[in-house]
Amino acid sequence: MVQSVTVKAPCSTANLGPGFDVFGLALDAYYDKVRLQKGGRGITIQTADRIPMELEKNSAGLVVREMAKKFKIKTGLVVEITKGVPTGFGMGSSAASAAAAAVAFDALFKLRLDGNSLVRFAGMGEVASAGSVHYDNVAASVLGGFVIVRTNPLDVIKASPPKGLLLCVAIPKIPVPQRKTEASRKVLPKTVGLADHVRNLSNASTLAAGFMTGNVPLIGSSINDIIVEPARKHLIPGFDSVKKNALRAGAMGVTISGAGPSVIAFASGATSTSRISGAMRRGFASAGVDCTTVICRPSGGASVV
Repeated sequence: MVQSVTVKAPCSTANLGPGFDVFGLALDAYYDKVRLQKGGRGITIQTADRIPMELEKNSAGLVVREMAKKFKIKTGLVVEITKGVPTGFGMGSSAASAAAAAVAFDALFKLRLDGNSLVRFAGMGEVASAGSVHYDNVAASVLGGFVIVRTNPLDVIKASPPKGLLLCVAIPKIPVPQRKTEASRKVLPKTVGLADHVRNLSNASTLAAGFMTGNVPLIGSSINDIIVEPARKHLIPGFDSVKKNALRAGAMGVTISGAGPSVIAFASGATSTSRISGAMRRGFASAGVDCTTVICRPSGGASVV
């Protein structure tokens, strides 16, 4: 009888500009690992990383608790978390842990859940960081590739990204508050003008079409958000310079990665990603901020290791 399962899940970027709370993309830059083991009493968290140990404040722990309730699992469980995704920088850190936990629970107890069900349970873990359930990052981390999430009813559509798509992520070295995602949602506008809504909807539609048809230039030209990005960019020192520099260096589109403060640039194989990364670093430097840059590709989803 299997007593433990280890799963790794990739980081992700959400929104992709105009697709707020709807689009997600798994990235091969960083991974979280969750080892779920039978034993002990109740559900306990183990980690060497600086993340909350309390069950209700830990995204993987919340997922395991909810799945244990749903499937009436009485066995004691140990949730061992190894963080590889930077925490609090808009790369789906809590989602990666939640996704890995959902897939590990499914594998350990041989539930054979479908993708939508796994995403539904993983989404419950986002309450720990965002204060509410949402699915864009967890769907990408669970399923991999590019995802479109519809809620009520939950319906996740996955597309395999074009092979020529490359991404440059600039991660600024600035302090981020606890529950940063929840805080960044508070700056969003409560109402949106019809004209702005139509512009964002048109960009979101062409972006989705770009992924579905493998059209990298169409993806890049659709990374244009006039609602969420303007409301959040003041939270990122030097954002305008980072974006301007990256576009001048050949990026096809630039936006905030998730809730930030990381900034992500979309590029094709014909573009010098090292030049784009250098331009993004200089943009942050103009605001007196250091940053780490990583060049990556779209990733597959969570998997047992």
